[in-house]
Amino acid sequence: MAGPEEVRFPAGDATLAGTLQLPVGSGRHPGVLLLPSYLARDREGRWDRGGHPAWFARGEARGLLARLAEALAGRGVASLRYDKRGCGRSEGTWQQVDLFTLIDDARDALGWLRGRRDIDLRRTGIVGHGEGAAIAMSVAIGDPVVGALTLVSAAARSLRDVLRRGVAERARTGTDREHPLVAGIDRAAEELIEAADRREPMRAVHLPRAGVVELNLAAWEQAIHTPPIALASMLHRSVTLVHGDADAWVDADESRLLLGALAGSEDAPRLRLIPGAGHGLDEAGDPLIEELAQELAARLLPRDLPPVLLAIEGMG
Repeated sequence: MAGPEEVRFPAGDATLAGTLQLPVGSGRHPGVLLLPSYLARDREGRWDRGGHPAWFARGEARGLLARLAEALAGRGVASLRYDKRGCGRSEGTWQQVDLFTLIDDARDALGWLRGRRDIDLRRTGIVGHGEGAAIAMSVAIGDPVVGALTLVSAAARSLRDVLRRGVAERARTGTDREHPLVAGIDRAAEELIEAADRREPMRAVHLPRAGVVELNLAAWEQAIHTPPIALASMLHRSVTLVHGDADAWVDADESRLLLGALAGSEDAPRLRLIPGAGHGLDEAGDPLIEELAQELAARLLPRDLPPVLLAIEGMG
């Protein structure tokens, strides 16, 4: 049945909730996994105001992932997007999750998507936004059937470098500082970096008007010591980078660095800079989102399946 469908699937020790967006038409459709950015996010790609209303101020444009899902469906491509652990309707606790668990969750989500009989297992892509871009690369490196990636607002260097530059830019512009979680983390950024380097397990962060949150620093340590540019050097796939030139979280220079590291990809990587757009491309109009969806759909070419996926395909 075409349109959005509420779904739930197992991911490790949790059950995650999401939306399967199906295009019109019967048969098997190409499938794309949509992965959100940093901090507590829902399946739409927005701040998780549903699960953490005190952490975020009201008022935000439609989420990037929801916009892309609808545009992809209009081009015959199915997609799955989901609430991060502890966000929206997903189980778990967001602030306790480490980076490697988020990568495992993405793998489980992709496995669930491939279990659908209306998904073409040979044509698979991933869209990763911010933190989701690093997760997308991690998944694709170990999965030869993922043929195309679109990485939006992706970092190249260590979290240490990206966070420090982002904190300075948000201090200059005030971007997202109205959100207590963002303001609290920005204020404590240097302490968090130093504590993660010392391998402290937890650190309390005081949020303006919203109490205290206990952060698991394993995620920070992993992100500090796993720079995405190292992943990019192992990624030999079709990749398009998209970055707003007014991004206050990840400077557009990061995508330029990734572009160089991706030079050995299957086809020439592409970088598209969006004038005036911030981290979530909120300022980009629907025609641009449609273009990004069309460009990704055109790169979802059939790939050979390993034996286990051939068996699943045959069962369908």
